[in-house]
Amino acid sequence: MPFKRKLVVASAISLAIVAAVAATYRVYGGAPVTEAAAAAAPPVADVDVAAVVSRHITDYQSYSGKIEAIHDVEIRPLVSGTIVAVHFQDGAIVKKGDLLFTIDPRPYQAEVDRAAAQLASAESRSGYASTDWARAQRLLTDNAIAKRDYDEAQNANREAVAAVKAAKAALEAAQINLGYTAISAPVSGRVSRALLTVGNVVSVGANAPVLTTLVSTSPIYASFDVDEQTYLRFLSHNSRVTVPVSIGLANETGYSREGVIDSVDNRLDTSAGTIRVRARFDNADGVLVPGLYVRARVGGGAPHQAVLISDAAVQTDQDKKFVLLVDKENKVQYREVKLGDQQGSLRVITGGLQPGDRIVVNGIQRVRPGDPVRPKAVQMSSDAATGAS
Repeated sequence: MPFKRKLVVASAISLAIVAAVAATYRVYGGAPVTEAAAAAAPPVADVDVAAVVSRHITDYQSYSGKIEAIHDVEIRPLVSGTIVAVHFQDGAIVKKGDLLFTIDPRPYQAEVDRAAAQLASAESRSGYASTDWARAQRLLTDNAIAKRDYDEAQNANREAVAAVKAAKAALEAAQINLGYTAISAPVSGRVSRALLTVGNVVSVGANAPVLTTLVSTSPIYASFDVDEQTYLRFLSHNSRVTVPVSIGLANETGYSREGVIDSVDNRLDTSAGTIRVRARFDNADGVLVPGLYVRARVGGGAPHQAVLISDAAVQTDQDKKFVLLVDKENKVQYREVKLGDQQGSLRVITGGLQPGDRIVVNGIQRVRPGDPVRPKAVQMSSDAATGAS
């Protein structure tokens, strides 16, 4: 009886081995293996691929800057008196010579009249003294006058001439003060609000109040600090006249305004390693106002050939930058790259890629190095999107 039980157990084990061998054949042998392998293989992802481009570019460096007016004027009174008129609207654009304020001119007009009368009196005395001296000269020739009398006549004439000059100077000063009662714009630009209005009494001197401020609008300056290397490469040796410079505003992605370097400071800030640069821009539309922060871009050197890709296609692997390249067999490769300056939304590549190489610009998150892909050719546009879409 035990022998038969052992025989039954051995038969069951043999049947299990045969079943396992048959299953192995179904999995790894013939057509069924191909179906299983196909089911286990990763799917081929669809990705957008763009060819690396090569262009002539000019090197640029970007900085933060601030708009400054060429003329920034505080309007103060030059004579004392009562403000009787304000001739502008707050924030208005005015031209050079436009009337801004009027200080009561009557006291100063009276001073002009008094000085004019004194001048007339001095001229009359001078005329009499001149005639008397001419008479004394004739009498002295005939020895008909004492030398002392002649000297007195000559001295009186000189005093009368000097008195006329003094009276003319007094009249001119009075006229100048009268002119100061009409306060005009010294330059063209935009005025602020009137800080003192009609009825206020103003005085002159060190504590003279500010009536309003006036800033010129066009052209206008943009000031920014550049690093030492940029100064040595582009702005030294009187080469700044050929250096292109442009600015962009906070609501702009690019650089919308072109200008020229106007001046470079005469010393380097040793604590920051920078030097102050000032560029001049047209501002006919008046959008640029003093104090506005801008992005300034300075270029220099001769245009040269460069390899560029969409900046969004660049990925980060710890301290390395890389892109996903698609080879001739449509398989993904990891390619480390060296980055240069940014040209708009394109990035200069100084190492790792050649013109014509194909890189993934859309669908990066769906593939890994070594994966096969179905590439769809697109342009290397500056706004190429990347991601899992």
